[in-house]
Amino acid sequence: MPVFRPHPEPAPRRAAVRADWPRPPACLTAARLGEPPQGARVAVAGLVILRQRPGTAKGVIFLTLEDETGIVNVIVWRKIYERFRRAVIAGRMLRVTGSLQRETGVTHVIAEEVEDVSYLLDRLLAAPEALSPPPPSG
Repeated sequence: MPVFRPHPEPAPRRAAVRADWPRPPACLTAARLGEPPQGARVAVAGLVILRQRPGTAKGVIFLTLEDETGIVNVIVWRKIYERFRRAVIAGRMLRVTGSLQRETGVTHVIAEEVEDVSYLLDRLLAAPEALSPPPPSG
């Protein structure tokens, strides 16, 4: 059983970041994955907190992403892995587009596209005022 530790950012900092989370357009948060119907095409984004490639899974990779609302389970079939290998292996923050699957109370996104959006992490380190839009000129 994995040991879960508190989120690495202190709560006040997380609250400041949530309003301007650097989420690629059209992504659902983990908390909203219950809304679309089974099989719907969705996009999710989050920090990669786990990569698993069990020997018995015949080349399937399981990813766990974390966003500001929770975790998202992602299944990457071998063919998709081969196409997006660099992002799957090296990405610290990923945007995954795929179909939603619900089975025995567990929700997964079956990956169709995987994009490394780790460059957005720099925005998380910016001061909260740097995330705000500039004041109107006039």
